[in-house]
Amino acid sequence: MRLVMTEPVEKMERPYARRWWALLVLCLSLLIIVMANTALTVAAPDMTKDLGLTSADLQWVIDGYTVPYAALMLLLGAIGDKYSRRGALVLGLVVFGGGAIFGYLADSSASVIAARAVMGVGAALIMPATLSLLAATFPRAERAKAIVLWTATAGLAIAAGPVVAGALLRDHGWSSTFLINVPIAAVAIVAALVLIPPSKAGHHDRIDYIGGLLSVIWTGSLVYMIIEGPHFGWGAKAVTAAVVAGAGLVAFVVWELRHPRPILDVRRFAHRRFAGSNLAVALFFLAVFGAFYYLTQHLQFVLGYDALQTGVRMLPLAGAVFVGSALTGLLTPRVGMKWTVTAGMVGGTSALALLTRVDAGSTYTDFLAPLIILGLAIGLALSPCTDAIMGAFPESELGVGGAVNDTSLELGGSLGIAILGSLLATSYGNHLSDATAGSKLPASALDTARDSVGAGYAVAQGISDKAHALAAQAARTSNPQQAAQLKQQAAELASGARQMADAVGSSFSSAVAHTSLVGAVILGLGTILVGFLLPRREAAAPDVKTEEKELADSAVG
Repeated sequence: MRLVMTEPVEKMERPYARRWWALLVLCLSLLIIVMANTALTVAAPDMTKDLGLTSADLQWVIDGYTVPYAALMLLLGAIGDKYSRRGALVLGLVVFGGGAIFGYLADSSASVIAARAVMGVGAALIMPATLSLLAATFPRAERAKAIVLWTATAGLAIAAGPVVAGALLRDHGWSSTFLINVPIAAVAIVAALVLIPPSKAGHHDRIDYIGGLLSVIWTGSLVYMIIEGPHFGWGAKAVTAAVVAGAGLVAFVVWELRHPRPILDVRRFAHRRFAGSNLAVALFFLAVFGAFYYLTQHLQFVLGYDALQTGVRMLPLAGAVFVGSALTGLLTPRVGMKWTVTAGMVGGTSALALLTRVDAGSTYTDFLAPLIILGLAIGLALSPCTDAIMGAFPESELGVGGAVNDTSLELGGSLGIAILGSLLATSYGNHLSDATAGSKLPASALDTARDSVGAGYAVAQGISDKAHALAAQAARTSNPQQAAQLKQQAAELASGARQMADAVGSSFSSAVAHTSLVGAVILGLGTILVGFLLPRREAAAPDVKTEEKELADSAVG
């Protein structure tokens, strides 16, 4: 037996014998690129303190990964289809691992952002390759089961990132959260060469590079606009990005409609099953990423859990994803994807609706049911949608199919953090202004506290530290009258610090409830639309030979 697998999967007469081991490698690759984002949410406070990051710096540390990741997936998926899907996976793991080493060595905001951007390029190679290799390696009858496990891995990664980061941060610095990716990527590279058979498209047509470049322009500009506008204001940068995104999208659609072999046949979006599946993925991850964004903050800042404790308390969501994925594997063949996807979206809407009950007295127990329901909903909805999207593409375009699915996911997640995150910040600031009306705090301190829940607690802690300093000074003062005045001032400051902390906690809890209501409305309306789009009867998978013949005929014509 050869150490490196060299027989292409397309030439095998029977299903590949070690395909389930190959799936394990694909899931491991998926795990690290999802964890790279969720782990950072836990490491961000230490990174901010160590590097002196501004709020803008921190935002781009997070989103420096997202822009190249979302923008490049479609083009890189098509390149992987033509030349080598396994090669794209291995190259992506090398780039991702190199970016992680760069991040470990980074000592400034610019270098961390650059490292995250390099990791984003690697992720753009890896993500579509995992789905295209999965679809190419597994026979059609087993593909849905394999996608269920792929989906469950994504759910596990969402919760595992904070756990791993939290454990590392107890004894190591924030840079360790970058370095942990390197040995995993190295193992995945070796395992990919040994266990995953090479695969590529059967045709040798030229890639539609102009269409690919237009996709990079409009997708990258759209994600940049989503990040820049809500967080930094709708200035020249955000407006320019919006204009470029709109013009780029129009140019992309027109070009693809005219091209004999487009990088993405946009006519597929006229099919209800395909359009409904992409919309469901985008809307669902709008809700999931948005909720995850503010739930981790509530657990850490308001309930006072450290990084590891926060991660552990997110694990019920991961367990529920596995259960939901198992259920969809049983239910979808019996009742059809329309009902499992709709049930999942109804479950997600219900989870967000339960979060509207959050208030200043809420404990972790109040979050447990929404987390479990949200996890079940992810498992129910995501697997059938991914299977439907991949099934809409011929074997020669599996990398493009994976890229379309992952772009819908990434755009939805970016929108969720931008829309719900912006709404959360506005709602928190308004509630805190009302709660602190008439207080004697300086306007500058109140402005700082309104910036974020972390800043609010920092202001309260600063007041408390001043109170302790005055109390210590009073204890050292020999003049009884002066000591009494200092003690009174210390007591007033200590009382103000408690009131400030209470106001911050109650304001953020109210903002979580308000934001969850908006998220539930968005997802609820989306559920109705997706339910309308998805057909009752399952559409058959496209006939590859027929589709490729039609494309060849159109090229000749």
